[in-house]
Amino acid sequence: MGPLAVILLIIFGIILLSSFRVLREYQRGVVFRLGKVIGVKGPGLVIIWPIIDQMRRVDLRVITMDVPPQDVITKDNVSVKVNAVVYFRVFDAIKAVIEVENYHYATSQLGQTTLRSVLGEVALDELLSNREQINNQLQSILDRLTDPWGIKVTLVETKHVDLPEEMRRVMARQAEAERDRRAKIILAEAEYQASQKLADAADVIGQHPIALQLRYLQTLTEIAAENNSTTIFPLPIELLKPLMGILERK
Repeated sequence: MGPLAVILLIIFGIILLSSFRVLREYQRGVVFRLGKVIGVKGPGLVIIWPIIDQMRRVDLRVITMDVPPQDVITKDNVSVKVNAVVYFRVFDAIKAVIEVENYHYATSQLGQTTLRSVLGEVALDELLSNREQINNQLQSILDRLTDPWGIKVTLVETKHVDLPEEMRRVMARQAEAERDRRAKIILAEAEYQASQKLADAADVIGQHPIALQLRYLQTLTEIAAENNSTTIFPLPIELLKPLMGILERK
């Protein structure tokens, strides 16, 4: 075997080895032949033609992307800073490669602008109380806009709402006033229920006067159970009526 044959054999071996690619289970390879997409390959061992073929690897796993804090002016003109997290994945590798230059960067920028536009249409109270509904709205908008790129947005969560210090003080006063209002309502309801029970008790005593004497004896029993140096005995008028009747007859 001459030197030329050895050189050709070595070149052929290098070309053969360079034509093998190994893709993991979560990867796909978009193959270009002379600049034109010929299909998606993988996972496992992939063979491509050197020089004339090129392959772009695409990760199909769910990607977690942080949306940095955005300055948002709510519908009721309150300035807040809100950050979020977006979960998305590639469902069409060809679209993710040929429809957008960098789908990760494009999705990040789209998430920031969508967060500002959506939160600018809600009031502060809605932002704090209806967070789940706002998250669903953000997810729906992002999923619709990234669908032509072969991207599926699975979840959007707003993480933190940073309020100005003066707004925090106002909300604290509002919460305190709300607690005072509830306490007064509960106290008024308790007094109303107690007055109803007292009225019912008065009706029973009016129909059965002996019940007042029984209550009197029960009160004496409660007083006697305590170690008091001085005991005051209330004397109902009903106990004096028989005596008063005798004196009147005399």
